[in-house]
This record gives sequence, structure tokens and C-alpha cells, in this order.
Amino acid sequence: MGTYHAKPGEIEREWLLVDATDMVLGRLASEIAQILKGKRKPVYTPHVDTGDFVVVINAEKVRLTGNKVNTKSYYSHSGYPGGLKEVSFQRMLDKHPERIVEKAVRGMLPKNTLGRAMGRKLKVYVGPEHPHQAQKPRQITLEA
Repeated sequence: MGTYHAKPGEIEREWLLVDATDMVLGRLASEIAQILKGKRKPVYTPHVDTGDFVVVINAEKVRLTGNKVNTKSYYSHSGYPGGLKEVSFQRMLDKHPERIVEKAVRGMLPKNTLGRAMGRKLKVYVGPEHPHQAQKPRQITLEA
């Protein structure tokens, strides 16, 4: 008997649907990151992308705990001197609510080629509609 290692061609991917309504952002993101990594599957292999596709709907209805609604900020840098940009959580929620969930989940994935491949399997949408009906995603509820 040897240790089983999943091969990229053998992995069966599933489409999962998550409703983010009234879920805490960090708890939701950590559960989604585990699904994208494939850690919930018995064939999990650290060096192979064994995760499933995740479709998140109602991203604008995610919530934060404490006073983070007023104090949380998102930062980006252009690479030039003085190029630091800051966007508050409330402004991000008004303009691009799907990016809030994407940034939270991507921050919990590996920072390498494998992590970027896992991140591409995340689909986040504002509102209850999404264009992935043909994949027949299975609705799941997370304990977040």
C-alpha cells in the first residue's frame, strides 16, 4: 500500500451554490476557501487542485461583526511613489459588493500558481441570479 495522490485528470468537480445572505464575511470566506482547495474531499492532495466550483449569490447581503463596517478599509498600490489607495468597506459595498467576498476568499488561498487556479473556480454575484444554471449547482448551507 502506498499513499494515494490524486492526478489532475481523475478529479471530478462539482458545482456548489452558496447564498451569502446574513453570513459573517470571514466565516463564509474560510468555508469557501476549504471547498476551493478540496480539503473536504477524501482525495485531497496538497499539490493538486482537487476543489470544486463555488457560486456565491447575494454578495451584497454579507455582514461584518463589531465596528468593522465603519473601520475596515481595502488597500491597493499602483507601484509608483505615493500610489497607495484606500477604499472603505462601505464604499466597496456600494460600488462592487462582489469584490468583498472575492478578496476575503483569495486572501485565504495559497499565494502561488495553484492558489490562483483555485481562485478562478470562485464565481461571485450580486443578487440571486447567476449564469451557471446549466451546470446545475447544488445548494449548500454553511455553518458560518
